[in-house]
Amino acid sequence: MASTALELIQLGAVFFGLGLLGRLAQRIGMSPIPLYLVGGLFFGHGGVVELHIDSFAELAAEIGVVLLLLMLGLEYTAAELVTGLKRSWVAGSIDLVLNALPGALVALMLGWGPVGALVMAGVTYISSSGIIAKILSDLGRMGNRETPVVLAILVLEDLVMALYLPILTAVLGGVSLIAGLTTVGISLLVVSAVLLVAVKFGRVVSAVLYSEDREIFLLKLLGSALLVAGIAAALQVSAAVGAFLLGIAVAGPAAHSATRILEPLRDLFAALFFVAFGLNTDPADIPPVLVYGLILAVVTTGTKVATGWFAGARSGIGRKGRIRAGAALVARGEFSIVIGGLAVSSGAAPPQLAALATTYVLLMAILGPIMARVAEPVADRVTRVKTAPSAA
Repeated sequence: MASTALELIQLGAVFFGLGLLGRLAQRIGMSPIPLYLVGGLFFGHGGVVELHIDSFAELAAEIGVVLLLLMLGLEYTAAELVTGLKRSWVAGSIDLVLNALPGALVALMLGWGPVGALVMAGVTYISSSGIIAKILSDLGRMGNRETPVVLAILVLEDLVMALYLPILTAVLGGVSLIAGLTTVGISLLVVSAVLLVAVKFGRVVSAVLYSEDREIFLLKLLGSALLVAGIAAALQVSAAVGAFLLGIAVAGPAAHSATRILEPLRDLFAALFFVAFGLNTDPADIPPVLVYGLILAVVTTGTKVATGWFAGARSGIGRKGRIRAGAALVARGEFSIVIGGLAVSSGAAPPQLAALATTYVLLMAILGPIMARVAEPVADRVTRVKTAPSAA
């Protein structure tokens, strides 16, 4: 009982502290995400005061990612998703090359070999769908013209992860080529099946889940989201992809009601997701790899901004929207940490790789919300310069 009491006290302190940090972020006009991450570092492994809420924080973080992506999917219809993917596959290919290459090159420079290069390529390539979804919501940009472009890039990245993670697992575990290809085939089949259901049977899904009673609707919606995410993860597909596709399958009045019901729940678990990330990072591991992390942060910030700019230009979006799209894509997070953890736990990569991945993601998770916030004034300034009359 004493242990339970201590955990409740610690958890209560975390929630109250998150409220204070959120209030501080509101007062200074920025997203609370960087403050949540720093708070996690302060109270995590190797921090100033170590809290022991790991098991709850880990599960809550997973639920937070599921809810973030579910609500992002609720903002769009299946038709909009398919159209966006058709328009953005070229930008998605450029995104893959520009952002995977820096991580691979740094790993080869450090002598980590092809396996290390494959791991770090994934770490620097994939943006954080969870952080970006929170940023777009916090800044009120869900209805912006560039948001479908950002969304399409994120979905393409998550679909690439559906192929990459099985391949990486096979390489790290020394699995045969045939076994690895089988896993990839299952991943493709699952993603295709869920997408087909979302496109063809969205009305049926909405009718099954919807209820006039808010309690019943919440239970069915949350239960189905966790079920789909869990099944997707068990089949080597991203749980985030499963939750997102379920979100786009819910349309009409059901989608509007779901957004209102889930919003407070999403904010709660999303905050815990960012804190959990900080809790699992030991500050002592950061200094030895800080320089490499900073180099990767600078380079891949530029490549993500270039990706967003190019994708926005192909969709006919103006300069301001292109800048906002590029800045929104900067943040890295949950996927990058998962990739680094898989590599180190397998024993096929050096321990320094995990430290570099953690340092890099922490930098990008803090830089991403700041970039998204300052993108608006920067875009305004660029527009004014471009439209200013030339001197006589």
